[in-house]
Amino acid sequence: MDGTPSIRLARKHLTAVDGGTDPLGERQKAAQGETVAELCAAYIKRHAKPHKRSWLEDQKRIDRVLLPAWGNRKAVSVTNTDAAALHRKVGKTAPYEANRVLSQISIMFEMAQRWGFVPKDHSNPARDIQRFKEQKRDRWVSAEELPRLAQAIDAESNVYVRMALWLYLLTGVRKTELLTAQWTDVDWARQELRLGETKAGRVHYVPLSAPAITILRELPRLDGNPYILPGHIRGRPLVNINKPWARIRTAAGVEDVRLHDLRRTVGSWMAQSGNSLHLIGRVLNHSNQSTTAIYARFGQDHVKQALEEHGARLMGAAGKRPSAEVLKINPKSA
Repeated sequence: MDGTPSIRLARKHLTAVDGGTDPLGERQKAAQGETVAELCAAYIKRHAKPHKRSWLEDQKRIDRVLLPAWGNRKAVSVTNTDAAALHRKVGKTAPYEANRVLSQISIMFEMAQRWGFVPKDHSNPARDIQRFKEQKRDRWVSAEELPRLAQAIDAESNVYVRMALWLYLLTGVRKTELLTAQWTDVDWARQELRLGETKAGRVHYVPLSAPAITILRELPRLDGNPYILPGHIRGRPLVNINKPWARIRTAAGVEDVRLHDLRRTVGSWMAQSGNSLHLIGRVLNHSNQSTTAIYARFGQDHVKQALEEHGARLMGAAGKRPSAEVLKINPKSA
């Protein structure tokens, strides 16, 4: 007789082990990362949270795009055709976001191979898919727009939102870097803000101008909250700034200005004042010079202004008023 069912199951297990396989391990491996939803959860826990300050953006992308599309599917079943179709779908209305989705799929399945969620030879679904063409934004707040924006910011009821926006315009720091800054990061003697974790992966010391120092000194502090810009939840920072910003920019008539464009405003205004690209890169904590190169055009605008001033001086020395007169060239001598 073969014995009881439990004995027969044990014999089956031993036979499989003798044959070089581990049934329990195979079942656990099959269960691990069985679905895209499980892979997404592992990605956030094991990669995004420990290594990315912007992990919440990844989570939102997962909730908004990946889970509705593939959540219940086995991770191993996702193909290049699936990824290309999802990329096209998102790209119909948001091409830049579609590229971000594709990049996230790529890194997720790279991790999936490393963690054993899919076989080592499983082809990355995001491979060889052509991204949508992107152009670097060069939008910033102009001198003509700034008074309207200032009025709209000052009309905001939340003091922390108001001061956050002014600090963005004064320092050029990234959104998350400012929102997560704490009072212990402020060096009052040196008038600096220490940013310990930045996108560039290094500590960044932000000089604080007199207006920035005034804002920080006047900001009300909340007991039990270490953040410079506290939120509604006790002990936590301000997080919901995009919604009031949308309201403010609409009131100012600059609907196309994104929050990140306030950072570009700092760079562009510095370039127009004649500051070098190297200096601007240091102020904005850029990782490479190519990122700062977008401000080269603004620097050229400063050159144009210098030539305008030179022309005015030259015409003045020649006894002409360039705003009212035009140089007349003798056709015969032209």
